[in-house]
Amino acid sequence: MKPADDIDNSLAEAGLDTLAVRAGQHRSAEGEHSEALFLTSSYVFASAAEAAARFSGDQPGNVYSRYTNPTVRTFEERIAALEGAEQAVATSSGMAAILSTCMAFLKSGDHLVCSRDVFGTTTVLLDKYLSKMGVETTFVPVADLALWEQSIRPETKLLFLETPSNPLCEVADIAALAKLARAQDVLFIVDNCLCTPALQKPLALGADLVVHSATKYLDGQGRCLGGVVCGRSELVNEVLSFIRSAGPTMSPFNAWVFLKGLETLRLRMDAHSANAQQLAEWLQQQPAVEQVFYAGLPDHPGHQLAARQQRGFGGVLSFRVRGGREQAWKVIDSTRILSLTANLGDAKTTIVHPATTTHGRLNDQQKKASGITENLIRVAVGLEDIEDIKNDLLHGLTAI
Repeated sequence: MKPADDIDNSLAEAGLDTLAVRAGQHRSAEGEHSEALFLTSSYVFASAAEAAARFSGDQPGNVYSRYTNPTVRTFEERIAALEGAEQAVATSSGMAAILSTCMAFLKSGDHLVCSRDVFGTTTVLLDKYLSKMGVETTFVPVADLALWEQSIRPETKLLFLETPSNPLCEVADIAALAKLARAQDVLFIVDNCLCTPALQKPLALGADLVVHSATKYLDGQGRCLGGVVCGRSELVNEVLSFIRSAGPTMSPFNAWVFLKGLETLRLRMDAHSANAQQLAEWLQQQPAVEQVFYAGLPDHPGHQLAARQQRGFGGVLSFRVRGGREQAWKVIDSTRILSLTANLGDAKTTIVHPATTTHGRLNDQQKKASGITENLIRVAVGLEDIEDIKNDLLHGLTAI
C-alpha cells in the first residue's frame, strides 16, 4: 500500500477533477479503496499522557467526534483542496457554517455589512438573532461597490457576500470587495454555494473565508445536510474552536455521502450550467414570462463580470410571470416532473415560489428590497433531458 505522504505529494499539482476524487484520503491498515466510514463517537488512547496531549492539542489525533472524526476530516481536506484553502471545518448544515463563522468573529457592539440578496434564512439569522446579541447588520445591494464602502464603520468586523445571489443571480465583484476589505482591515466572507469551487474560486480572488451549504451541489443528490467553512488555518481554527464547544458538527455518515458527491462535482456543475443556459434562453421566448434572471444571459447586468470570475453560470435561475401570486402558483402546480421543494443543487429539477417559502419569513419591505415579488419563480435546473424540463414548464405557462 502506498504511504499516505506519497499520495499527498503526488496531488500537489493535481487538477480539480483529480482532487475531487483523491484528495484527503488516508487509507487505514485495512487498505480500503473507497473512503472508510468511521461511525464512532469517541476514541481510545494508549495512555493517560497521550489522552492529555490530544485534549490539549499538543499531539495531533482524534479526540471526540464532536471535534474530530477521520471521515469528516477526509471531507474537510478534500473540499479545502478544491477551494485552494489551507484548512476547512465541516458543520451540520450550511446555516451552521454561517452561524459558526459569525460566532467566531463577532461580539456585542460589532457591525457587519451583508449583501442584500442572500438566502432568506441568512437574512433572518443576521437581522433577528444576531441583533439580539448586539451585532448590527447593514444590508447593501450586491453590485453597489460604493455603497459597500460607505457602509463600513469603525466597528465593522466583516463583509458577507453571496454571489451569485439566490434567487435573482445578481453578481458582485469579488476581487474589488476583497481589496476594499483589506484596505479597511475587515474580514471578507463569500458564500460560494451556487457556484462551488468547480465554477468559482473566491479565495483566489482575495476572499478570507468561503462558506458552503454542502447540502446543495457538493452533495448533488439531495441526500444529507451539511456545511463547511474554508480558508486560512488561523481563521478556520477560530471557527473550529466554536464548533468544538457548541457542537454544530457534521456527522461522519453525511461526510461520507458528500465525499461521493464531490467525485462528480465538475461534471455535474457543467451539466447543470448547460441545462440552465438553454432553459433561460427558452423562457425568454415565452409570452407568459415577464423577465428571466440568469447571469448566463447577455442582457443580465452581471453577465460580463460573471463570465470573468466564474467558469460557468450555474444551475439556478428565476423568472417572473405575467400576473401575481395566483399565476405563479398555477405555473408551479401545473408541473408534473419538476419537484416542488425549496432545496437546490439536486440532480432533480426543483421549482419553488420564493415569496412564500425560502424568503417567506422576510417582511414586505425586505422582500421588496430584495426583488422577491409575488410573481417570481425559482428553478434549480437539474440533470434531466432539457426538452422534458421545458415541456413540463410549458403546461403551466400556457395555462395563465
